[in-house]
Amino acid sequence: MKKIHLLLVSLGLSLAGVQSSADVTIKHAQGTQVFTQTPSKVITFDLASLDTLDALNVDVLGLPQAFASGPLAKYKSDKYINAGSLFEPDYEVVSAQQPDLVIVATRSAKAYKNLSALAPTIDMTIWGANFLQQFKASSNKIAQLFNKQAELKIKLDRIDAQVTEIQQLAKSAGNALFILTNGGKITAYGPGSRFGWLHDDLAITPAIADIKAATHGDPISFEFILKTNPDWIFVLDRDAAIGKGSGAAKALLDNELINKSKAAQNQQIVYLNGLNWYILAGGVNAVGASVSEVLTALKK
Repeated sequence: MKKIHLLLVSLGLSLAGVQSSADVTIKHAQGTQVFTQTPSKVITFDLASLDTLDALNVDVLGLPQAFASGPLAKYKSDKYINAGSLFEPDYEVVSAQQPDLVIVATRSAKAYKNLSALAPTIDMTIWGANFLQQFKASSNKIAQLFNKQAELKIKLDRIDAQVTEIQQLAKSAGNALFILTNGGKITAYGPGSRFGWLHDDLAITPAIADIKAATHGDPISFEFILKTNPDWIFVLDRDAAIGKGSGAAKALLDNELINKSKAAQNQQIVYLNGLNWYILAGGVNAVGASVSEVLTALKK
């Protein structure tokens, strides 16, 4: 009997080190995290992930409330904990709340090491080429954690259908230039860049194949835009995206040179939703809205 008892104890100890089939392993930008149960106390410093959680009806405990705006403005209520800023977590607040999941990405990624010492932490940074592929992988990881794969599939299928439609329309739409306006300056983005998925994933022909070679990373001028003379100009107003008022981009581009361009003449200057493209980029609702925005423009 004693031998049987010892055998059972030994077996129990050996199994304790074996991962359960119900456990969820998340590979992320800075490592791997195993979850033995569904997180119930979530703090996110990544608003794109918050957007995805919101799309999947998963509630959170805390976030950087000052940056919650637009469709996420509801998270500014007293129901939620203010956990710091996008760049600097309030470690005392995080520690006090004892979360079982903390999410960082991009702007907050540098805080990963310190946060992971306090709670299970994952880095959901999306950057570089293959944006839509990265977006889907990131979204699926979050859905897996909360058993929301079925809900996510419906949303991704809708996005895929619209992407396919855009790709077909793009064949005859002409070329496009993606620009970001910020404090009166204009920067162009092309394939392979932060906003390059307009070309890489949606298949819209770039007006300039190699933006870096053409601009050397410097701000561009109205003359440069007119010389390029794209069929479409997609505009991201960074000032509006970060809450510094609206209309700055339209005012900046309403001038004699830009008005001579094909894009202006054909009413094909598209002012994008800066919050979705700049702050929430990578969130399920934001990507869905961004894709719909481009589709609507091309179908006019």
